[in-house]
Amino acid sequence: MTLALVLLALLPLAWVFRFAGQRLTRRPYWRDMTFAVAYGYLLVAVLLAWLAWAYLQSMSADAEVANTYFFLRVAINLFIGFAIAAILFRLLGRAVGPAWSRKAFRQMPLTAAFGMLTIIVYVVVAIFAPLIAPYGQEQIIPGVAANILPGGDPALGGNPDFPLGTDQIGRDILSRLIYGAQNTVGIAFATTCLAFVLGGTLGILAATLGGWLDNLLSRAVDVLMAIPSLIFALLLMTIASVWAPRLGIPLTVFMVFIIAVIDSTRVYRLARAVAQNIVVMDYIEAAKLRGEGLRYLVFKEILPNATAPLLAEFGLRFCFVFLTIAALSFLGVGIQPPLADWGTMVRDLASFINFAAFAPLAASAPLLAAGAIALLTVAVNFLVDWMLHRSSGLKE
Repeated sequence: MTLALVLLALLPLAWVFRFAGQRLTRRPYWRDMTFAVAYGYLLVAVLLAWLAWAYLQSMSADAEVANTYFFLRVAINLFIGFAIAAILFRLLGRAVGPAWSRKAFRQMPLTAAFGMLTIIVYVVVAIFAPLIAPYGQEQIIPGVAANILPGGDPALGGNPDFPLGTDQIGRDILSRLIYGAQNTVGIAFATTCLAFVLGGTLGILAATLGGWLDNLLSRAVDVLMAIPSLIFALLLMTIASVWAPRLGIPLTVFMVFIIAVIDSTRVYRLARAVAQNIVVMDYIEAAKLRGEGLRYLVFKEILPNATAPLLAEFGLRFCFVFLTIAALSFLGVGIQPPLADWGTMVRDLASFINFAAFAPLAASAPLLAAGAIALLTVAVNFLVDWMLHRSSGLKE
């Protein structure tokens, strides 16, 4: 009710705001401003004022009031920190490196710099996880209790030696969160590469050769794409969970191939569409008249001209594969224990959220895993958007 009253109260204020701007400035921007734009300006101003007020409330001496806005304060601090880190990273890129990289950083928006920095951090953590993590991902620490709450406050059930606490069998959550980058991101990257090799190869061959091969592959892809991908993956993973122990093959291997085949259908569609636009070009006909073979046409003529859209699609596919793996792990049929995985951590640590009312930091364990998934997804999309902008030839 309060929100509805605030939105209604902004209606006359927006009219007054626009009328005053038109009368006082006489500029074309104010003269042509619509009522919706003026209302949007006021809405943003009210939202920023509320965020400032809530941030101050989060630092209140009253613990109950501060806990209410705890996560908002954390989100604002992280936003400011990430923005400063992205600015510094872009400035560093403009000053250091070869000429082509400095030029790219000069043209790079702040969102793309943030995305690139985040991806680099994830890659470093994934590669050097055994050196960064204080404990092993499978290690049950002797003499340490299970379900130690995050925060490190002994009065609330924490332990200073384990800032993020321990899970239900006594493993260090911080170590498993670090190893989760290696497992979740690494497996998602390998799955995406396999999907692109399969879908991209078949899509380009279908467009280049045409005929019965194109019809057969396209109809098979239509059938697979008609089934919702997550439901289809869940069904196949349930079947694979029965056969994996009998065949002696880890269930994670089945997951990689199942998700790769399902996602290769989307890659096939894009690769075929891009290749069909290329194979009708004059330089392709000239190459055929010269007697060039299929290998030359694919690797020398088609692939170089299809790299930009396929590279952008790789980033988007990686996000979808990453989220699919996390969803399957959350449902219990994805990456299997004792491997650390962010989706499984969200499910196993969800009970800590019950402590959010009196100890917000204690509820951070499942939110950190979920936030790691969301942050990487946003970062990849920021970088892909910039790559699409560059490859399309658009200018600011």
